[in-house]
Amino acid sequence: MASNPDFVQYIVDQCGSAGNIEARKMFGDYGVYCDGKIFGLICDNGFYLKPTEAGRRLLRSEEMRPPYEGAKPYFYIDDVDDCDYLSSLVKATCAELPAPKPKIKKKC
Repeated sequence: MASNPDFVQYIVDQCGSAGNIEARKMFGDYGVYCDGKIFGLICDNGFYLKPTEAGRRLLRSEEMRPPYEGAKPYFYIDDVDDCDYLSSLVKATCAELPAPKPKIKKKC
Protein backbone atom coordinates (compact mmCIF):
# COMPACT_ATOMS: atom_id res chain seq x y z
CA MET A 1 0.00 0.00 0.00
CA ALA A 2 1.42 3.38 -0.99
CA SER A 3 1.44 6.43 1.26
CA ASN A 4 -1.22 9.09 1.03
CA PRO A 5 0.23 12.30 -0.52
CA ASP A 6 -1.48 14.37 2.22
CA PHE A 7 0.36 12.36 4.91
CA VAL A 8 3.66 12.80 3.05
CA GLN A 9 3.15 16.57 2.87
CA TYR A 10 2.20 16.63 6.56
CA ILE A 11 5.51 14.97 7.51
CA VAL A 12 7.44 17.39 5.28
CA ASP A 13 5.68 20.34 6.93
CA GLN A 14 6.19 18.97 10.45
CA CYS A 15 9.97 18.63 9.90
CA GLY A 16 10.23 21.99 8.14
CA SER A 17 12.25 23.92 10.71
CA ALA A 18 15.12 21.39 10.45
CA GLY A 19 16.11 22.69 7.00
CA ASN A 20 15.00 22.32 3.40
CA ILE A 21 12.78 19.22 3.67
CA GLU A 22 11.51 17.39 0.63
CA ALA A 23 10.03 13.99 -0.12
CA ARG A 24 10.95 12.14 -3.29
CA LYS A 25 9.03 9.20 -4.66
CA MET A 26 11.02 5.96 -4.38
CA PHE A 27 9.80 2.46 -5.19
CA GLY A 28 6.16 3.42 -4.65
CA ASP A 29 6.77 5.25 -1.38
CA TYR A 30 9.00 8.18 -0.38
CA GLY A 31 12.51 9.07 0.71
CA VAL A 32 12.68 12.14 2.95
CA TYR A 33 15.60 14.57 2.58
CA CYS A 34 16.94 17.50 4.57
CA ASP A 35 19.21 19.83 2.61
CA GLY A 36 19.79 17.06 0.08
CA LYS A 37 20.63 14.36 2.64
CA ILE A 38 18.27 11.40 2.96
CA PHE A 39 17.34 10.83 6.60
CA GLY A 40 14.14 8.82 6.51
CA LEU A 41 11.39 7.05 4.66
CA ILE A 42 7.64 7.30 4.47
CA CYS A 43 6.15 3.90 3.73
CA ASP A 44 2.51 2.83 4.03
CA ASN A 45 1.67 6.06 5.88
CA GLY A 46 4.39 5.45 8.47
CA PHE A 47 7.41 7.66 9.18
CA TYR A 48 10.78 5.93 9.58
CA LEU A 49 14.01 7.61 10.64
CA LYS A 50 17.50 6.29 9.94
CA PRO A 51 18.95 5.04 13.22
CA THR A 52 21.74 7.15 14.73
CA GLU A 53 22.98 7.54 18.30
CA ALA A 54 22.01 11.22 18.36
CA GLY A 55 18.50 10.36 17.24
CA ARG A 56 18.27 7.53 19.77
CA ARG A 57 19.06 9.96 22.61
CA LEU A 58 16.14 12.19 21.61
CA LEU A 59 13.51 9.50 21.06
CA ARG A 60 10.57 9.52 23.44
CA SER A 61 10.22 5.77 22.91
CA GLU A 62 12.34 3.53 20.74
CA GLU A 63 10.62 1.20 18.32
CA MET A 64 12.57 -0.37 15.49
CA ARG A 65 10.68 -1.61 12.40
CA PRO A 66 11.64 -2.32 8.83
CA PRO A 67 9.86 0.21 6.59
CA TYR A 68 9.25 -2.50 3.97
CA GLU A 69 9.82 -6.21 3.64
CA GLY A 70 13.49 -7.10 3.53
CA ALA A 71 14.69 -3.68 4.80
CA LYS A 72 16.91 -3.04 7.79
CA PRO A 73 15.05 -1.71 10.82
CA TYR A 74 14.63 2.04 11.18
CA PHE A 75 13.28 4.06 14.10
CA TYR A 76 9.51 4.06 13.69
CA ILE A 77 8.21 7.52 14.64
CA ASP A 78 4.65 7.29 15.90
CA ASP A 79 4.43 10.82 17.36
CA VAL A 80 4.34 12.92 14.18
CA ASP A 81 2.18 15.74 15.53
CA ASP A 82 4.92 17.59 17.48
CA CYS A 83 6.84 19.64 14.90
CA ASP A 84 9.54 20.77 17.39
CA TYR A 85 10.21 17.15 18.35
CA LEU A 86 10.39 15.97 14.74
CA SER A 87 12.63 18.86 13.69
CA SER A 88 15.04 18.18 16.55
CA LEU A 89 15.16 14.48 15.62
CA VAL A 90 15.86 15.35 11.99
CA LYS A 91 18.62 17.83 12.87
CA ALA A 92 20.33 15.39 15.24
CA THR A 93 20.05 12.51 12.79
CA CYS A 94 21.37 14.50 9.83
CA ALA A 95 24.34 15.75 11.84
CA GLU A 96 25.53 12.12 12.12
CA LEU A 97 24.80 11.01 8.57
CA PRO A 98 27.43 11.27 5.85
CA ALA A 99 27.12 13.91 3.15
CA PRO A 100 25.49 12.70 -0.05
CA LYS A 101 27.88 11.42 -2.68
CA PRO A 102 28.28 13.79 -5.63
CA LYS A 103 26.50 12.65 -8.75
CA ILE A 104 28.80 11.62 -11.57
CA LYS A 105 27.76 12.84 -14.96
CA LYS A 106 27.84 10.14 -17.62
CA LYS A 107 29.85 10.76 -20.73
CA CYS A 108 28.01 10.46 -24.03
